[in-house]
Amino acid sequence: MREPIRVKDLDPTLREELAGLLNGYDFSNCLTCGMCTAGCIYSDLHKDQDPRKFIRKVALGMREEAENDPFIWNCTMCNRCTVECPMGVNMNALTRAFRGKVERAPGYLQVIADDHIRTGNQMGVEQIDFDETLEWIEEMLQEDLKDPTYKIPLDVPNADFFFGFNAREIKHYPADLQSILNVFHAAGANFTISSKRWDATNICLFTGKDDEFAEISRPMFEEAERLNAKEIIVTECGHAFRSTRVFARDYWQGKPMPVRHIMELYADWIKDGTIKLDKTRNTIPVTLHDPCNTVRKEGVVDPQRYVLSHAVMDFREMTPNREHNICCGAGGGAGAVAESKEMRMIKAKPKVDQLLATGAKIGCIPCHNCMDQFVDMNRHYKLGMKMMHLTALVETAMGLMDEDKQFSH
Repeated sequence: MREPIRVKDLDPTLREELAGLLNGYDFSNCLTCGMCTAGCIYSDLHKDQDPRKFIRKVALGMREEAENDPFIWNCTMCNRCTVECPMGVNMNALTRAFRGKVERAPGYLQVIADDHIRTGNQMGVEQIDFDETLEWIEEMLQEDLKDPTYKIPLDVPNADFFFGFNAREIKHYPADLQSILNVFHAAGANFTISSKRWDATNICLFTGKDDEFAEISRPMFEEAERLNAKEIIVTECGHAFRSTRVFARDYWQGKPMPVRHIMELYADWIKDGTIKLDKTRNTIPVTLHDPCNTVRKEGVVDPQRYVLSHAVMDFREMTPNREHNICCGAGGGAGAVAESKEMRMIKAKPKVDQLLATGAKIGCIPCHNCMDQFVDMNRHYKLGMKMMHLTALVETAMGLMDEDKQFSH
């Protein structure tokens, strides 16, 4: 039996402290109705995953219990609970505030942050490796395009957009970056990539360290301002997109810098005729995952569906979808927390059920962090599916790649 809660042990200053960390946000309108727990798809899958219990500890001032609650790091910060909350209590913000109170984040989270501060990217890619990878991609595109003069536009001033991407696209998946650049070339895009600060990700979106969050994102914005780009376009990565948007909205003091997702760019290009797609080139049934940071938190819901409706013959929605779609199970930095793979695969089961219910053979996963989780669940549950980014399907529909030669993860 649990020890009774004693008033003398409660700390009434906890609420004020958190309000300071959250810029005055007050969560006292919580009704303790339990809709957050009902909305959390993981609350019944493993222990210490009950948002209602956690927020009550916070509201009551149970400082020690709240600060040491495993929920803080078990939570994927997907905010599905907030979608269900009748009072709109932002559990993602509350969880992040508690994470920021610890001295050092668990697993590899702090290592990733330290590497990003040291090298300018989350994967610790050194400058020589970045340069050589771009050179290799450039040579591949010159061969594919049959144009020996093709050059990746580095440090070009006054471009229509500055392209920020994920370090995985340099270190592990250069073919993804090659596909994007192939589409950009076919669209005649006027864009640039910085030779120095190009990684749009920021792991401190999950660690809660605001000072390190600013230190990581500011140099990329300074590069975009130096090059006088009109806006920043972010690659298929939910956390890179959201962290860039958050920095632009809440931290950046320089030239106003709009931030858009690459899916929004593709949708605009299709609408104005910049690129022309033939959906008959993609015949295999496709379903779409909604990354939490892109859809639920930043409200980019329709562009990806517009693109898919023009890019594939057979698009099948998951149920539920859009802002009610289910987190992949690896959000909130879960993929970087040590010994978390077993838990990630437990959390993957609801998403696996969603995938199988569609009967689709391709999962369109417009997020690198989610992609890593989908690749793992594909193997673990022996789904036999192809996991692809949206760009690969666009590239095929444009006639730049044959369907049977598509790159998948």
